[in-house]
Amino acid sequence: MADEAKVLEAIEIARSTGKIRKGSNEATKALERGDAKLVAFAGDVSPKEIVMHLPLLAKEKGIVCVEIPQKDTLGAAVGLSVGCAAVAVIKEGDAKALIKEINETSSSE
Repeated sequence: MADEAKVLEAIEIARSTGKIRKGSNEATKALERGDAKLVAFAGDVSPKEIVMHLPLLAKEKGIVCVEIPQKDTLGAAVGLSVGCAAVAVIKEGDAKALIKEINETSSSE
């Protein structure tokens, strides 16, 4: 599994220098269109059905999908004062090397 701290750092960097999509619907659309470079979802979302499909869809598309235990942590990484169910990185910006490293780490597991 990819390192949670690295994933959150990549999301924060991409937020300020690239482009991200917040929310499970936006993350789903980004995955379906093939725009997503990295997807993260919160493990404490209720009901689970909101994000359950993301890992399967990401695997199908060959995109790394990481579970972050708390939606508040994910929300903070994307710059929200509330929790966030899911996020997709669309344009890496300065996080390109970090996301590449996360992808390589995940694919070797």
